[in-house]
Amino acid sequence: MKNPDAAPEDTLRAEYDLRQLSVRKLGPKRKNFAGTLVRLEPDVAELFQSADAVNEALRFLAKMTRENPFSTSK
Repeated sequence: MKNPDAAPEDTLRAEYDLRQLSVRKLGPKRKNFAGTLVRLEPDVAELFQSADAVNEALRFLAKMTRENPFSTSK
């Protein structure tokens, strides 16, 4: 039977410096250092080849909306 109070044996080599390791979380709750993360639905994502294409389309839409605002009154 093992002694639960015994300290675990340290078998890690001295040349391994674990302070340089970083934790990478996966999934939607991970921290994103690049900015805001926007998730596209699969049918919308099929329309674009890259994130740059999505940004270009959204910039164009924003420009058109500013130049020709939609009128809600008839």
